[in-house]
Amino acid sequence: MMGTPVFEGVFFDLDGTLADTAPDLVAAANRLLIANQRAPMAYEILRPMASAGARGLIQKSFGIYPDHPEFLALRDRFLNFYEEALLVHSKLYDGMEALLQKLEECKIPWGIVTNKQKRFTQPLTEQMGLLKRAHCVVSGDTTPHSKPHPEPILHAAHLAKVDPSRAIYIGDDIRDIVSGKAAGMQTVAALYGYCGCEEPPHTWGADYMIHHPHDLNQILFTN
Repeated sequence: MMGTPVFEGVFFDLDGTLADTAPDLVAAANRLLIANQRAPMAYEILRPMASAGARGLIQKSFGIYPDHPEFLALRDRFLNFYEEALLVHSKLYDGMEALLQKLEECKIPWGIVTNKQKRFTQPLTEQMGLLKRAHCVVSGDTTPHSKPHPEPILHAAHLAKVDPSRAIYIGDDIRDIVSGKAAGMQTVAALYGYCGCEEPPHTWGADYMIHHPHDLNQILFTN
């Protein structure tokens, strides 16, 4: 039984929500560590920082922040390493493909809103077969602001021709929830994702919290 859609539009964060991209992000971070004569770090240690991209991974790997004089050079090299191996182990989370197909069968527009730059988002979503299926892919540099500002999510709703108040946004970071709520959407905290920020998910203010992508079916469709 298909179920009746609850929302007129569904929007996803990319890293740690729609797709598990941490393996390739962590690989780039460890390649950077090795290039700087440092020992690689365990995947479990670096994984939570994947949603924060280069900033979070460099902070965890090298113990430095963006105001450090060496940060920009490390960031640029990290991004080059990552660009060379975007889709080695990254993949959709279990259950996501079936959910996307269900949305498409119900003619519910879905899109991606990420802080990842278009330089990476476009080839990654294209190689994963998502770019032509999504009604929109809004990257971190698509609009003048990135999440937690609401502009990227509002832009996505505009592109998908969806009223934000009739849509929902799913993410695994507090920035996703802040951005979605500011845009007037209902929000879902994806606890199966990276959730690497200091604030625990129950404090983010999300309308829903889920432990597996399958849980979205109960939120997005009524019996």
